[in-house]
Amino acid sequence: MKQAVNKSKRASRRRLPPIRSGETIDFKNINLLRRFISEQGKILSRRMNRLTSKQQRLMTIAIKRARVLALLPFLNNEN
Repeated sequence: MKQAVNKSKRASRRRLPPIRSGETIDFKNINLLRRFISEQGKILSRRMNRLTSKQQRLMTIAIKRARVLALLPFLNNEN
């Protein structure tokens, strides 16, 4: 009986979408891009980000453009 209650609670919990409806994936939106980069400056995987594959591709391109324009660091080796 307890297991059935626990399963229904887990299934009903809605996760917030990682990108809000008003936000666009753009290389100039640094606050958005920083949420999808690890502490070391690596791009996080799609599973960790909970993005669709199309969103992940756009995010990767935007992060790489921001790095080239020096808006984001390539590596963050600060200790």
